[in-house]
Formats: sequence, structure tokens, C-alpha cells
Amino acid sequence: MTDARRATAEDAEELVRLRQVMLDSHLGPNPDVGWQREAVAVLRARLADPAGDLTAFVVDRPGGLAACAVGTIEYRLGSPGNPNGTTGYVFSVATDPDMRRRGLSRACMEAVLEWFHERGVRRIDLRASAEGEPLYASLGFVLTPDPAMRLVL
Repeated sequence: MTDARRATAEDAEELVRLRQVMLDSHLGPNPDVGWQREAVAVLRARLADPAGDLTAFVVDRPGGLAACAVGTIEYRLGSPGNPNGTTGYVFSVATDPDMRRRGLSRACMEAVLEWFHERGVRRIDLRASAEGEPLYASLGFVLTPDPAMRLVL
């Protein structure tokens, strides 16, 4: 079993690099990297607060990171199935292509799920690629009938 560690602010650039790996795998290569500088700055600030509502867990490799999973806690009004109104959201689960099939994403996911558990979050959502779906299913995630919609302002 591979151990994942909690990411620090110093990991922000590598986390954004792995996000690009994930986006390229899912959506195809995109030469636009203009978003990365701001993403690194925001992520660095968010990871600097260990009590904050965003975390990432990573697996190291020589010269950088091999894999990661990022999670955040979202708050809404409570409901019958979720009285405290917290929902975890997992995103940017990524592994460098040459490091896949070694349990690295699983280790990161298990660590993120434990982080949610420690904070009392019992409902966790994510969007799965076809490649990631078997991993998430093995961790207990199920498909939901809820359609997603988005408005960009």
C-alpha cells in the first residue's frame, strides 16, 4: 500500500500540473495554460490554512508528485438526509500516466475520504470519468440521477 501525505502550500505548482494532466486525459490537450498562474496562487493560499475547507493528498515521486486528489467542504442549508448541510466534493484526482495502475489515486482518495470523515462530512460527491468510475465504485460511490447544470457569468 502506498502512503499519501497531506499537501502543503509548496505543492501548489505540482498540483496544478497534475490537474492539467487530468484535464488533458479527460478533455484532450489544451494549449491554454494562462489559468495556471492564478490557480497556483489561490491553491497556495488555500493549502496554507490547515484548518480550512480545502485539502489535497498526494503521493511523491522524485522531482515532484505522482498522484493527487483534492477535496473541499461545501455548505448548504440542512435537509432530511443531511442535517448539518455539509457536502464533500472531490476533484482533480490525477496520476501521471507513467505511474498509473499502482494504487496511487486510491491512496489519495482514501486519505481525502478520511479527512472528510474526521470533519463530520458524510455525503461526498464527485464527477467521474469512465476511467475513474471503477475506482470510485470500489470505494462505495454510486451513480446518482441528479443532472448537473451550470451558468457561467
